[in-house]
Amino acid sequence: MAKMTDGRKGNGSSDQKKKESFTYFAPTAENVLLVGDFTKWEEKPIALKKTKEGKWTATVPLEPGQHEYRFKVDGEWRNDDGCAWRKPNSFGQENCVREVK
Repeated sequence: MAKMTDGRKGNGSSDQKKKESFTYFAPTAENVLLVGDFTKWEEKPIALKKTKEGKWTATVPLEPGQHEYRFKVDGEWRNDDGCAWRKPNSFGQENCVREVK
């Protein structure tokens, strides 16, 4: 079996991932989750942490490319107000899209 000689490592290893920050402002919320194609949607949601100011945050390592996502705030689907790029989903709503370069 030949070794890779072009400088790449393995099969898309984590060293190619970029840290992306997600925030959601909901001072009265009890729970905010980040769900998307990178969490297999509701299979492995990422819990955001709440600041004193009511902003919920998480930093997530993502592969380069386009990623669709939404927030679940106290069990209700919500969009990222800071995301202008949206794609229709199969539920008649829209997913937010983040491009990682």
